[in-house]
Amino acid sequence: MTPVHFSFSSAFILGLMGLAFHRTHLLSALLCLEGMMLSLFIALALWTLQFEATAFSTAPMLLLAFSACEASTGLALLVATARTHGTDRLQNLNLLQC
Repeated sequence: MTPVHFSFSSAFILGLMGLAFHRTHLLSALLCLEGMMLSLFIALALWTLQFEATAFSTAPMLLLAFSACEASTGLALLVATARTHGTDRLQNLNLLQC
């Protein structure tokens, strides 16, 4: 395992662990998701550059576009929950109570 592969794998795993174990605020969950998407984007871009695969050269841009859509949806949900519930704590959100 190369050091570059190890660093992006560990960045993804740290983001996943932060998402799984530190779920107090919605903003922290969104930041963990963005860290995971950023590590995936950089790893995919370096993979296409390393193997000189021209067929997969649009894959990092497609992943980045989906990441931007995910970020905008997450921020819209953050604003909506902050307006309706007054906080972004995940413990105060209840799906059965709408």
